[in-house]
Amino acid sequence: MVKLSKKFRAAAEAADLGKEYTIAEAVDALAKLPKAKFDETIEVSLKLGVDPRKGDEMVRGTVMLPHGSGKTVRVLAFTADAEAAKAAGAAEAGLDDMIAKVQGGWFDFDVAVATPDAMKEVRKIARVLGPKGLMPNPKAGTVSDDIAKAIQEVMAGRVEYKVDKNASLGVGVGKRSFGIEEVVANLTAIMEAIGKARPTAFKGRYIKSAYISATQTPSIKLASSEYAKY
Repeated sequence: MVKLSKKFRAAAEAADLGKEYTIAEAVDALAKLPKAKFDETIEVSLKLGVDPRKGDEMVRGTVMLPHGSGKTVRVLAFTADAEAAKAAGAAEAGLDDMIAKVQGGWFDFDVAVATPDAMKEVRKIARVLGPKGLMPNPKAGTVSDDIAKAIQEVMAGRVEYKVDKNASLGVGVGKRSFGIEEVVANLTAIMEAIGKARPTAFKGRYIKSAYISATQTPSIKLASSEYAKY
């Protein structure tokens, strides 16, 4: 017999982990689960019916969270106008010097943005940034002529989502210190954005399942009625 941890047993007593919940109910149930000693991240995890190996079934995009992500985002801007980028909030900015720094093994940033004209040089380190999910991409809103706006949107709570090779997708919803209404609003925005990103070529059941959880909590299942329309 599997021995359940004290925290899991406490979670099972606080909420019915075998039940399916609406978004509002799921967030409320999650709030009742035991909390860690740090401010845990809340994430929604989805299983999609698409085949990511097919180019016309790739699911990727960005969504602005109404109440932000709760994270302090360190932005690196690849641009010839480093001063303007730093004035907009970038932690580091530059072009040749920043490329050399990354080539040297420096990755003390969370998101990289770039101007279109800088991308010719940035592509030289695509093999370094790509595997870490840090390569600027127009579809993610991280390649823009308005570099200041791109920086500000990332810092304000714009998050990226991308289906992996197993057709799974995870997106941060916020922090456990957020109020229930804030988490509900963020989660609703994410579900709507992913729903609208349904590939036009795809036929069949798009979202197969969806769960929310915090860093150290069991998962709570969302009812299929919350995403069946997609």
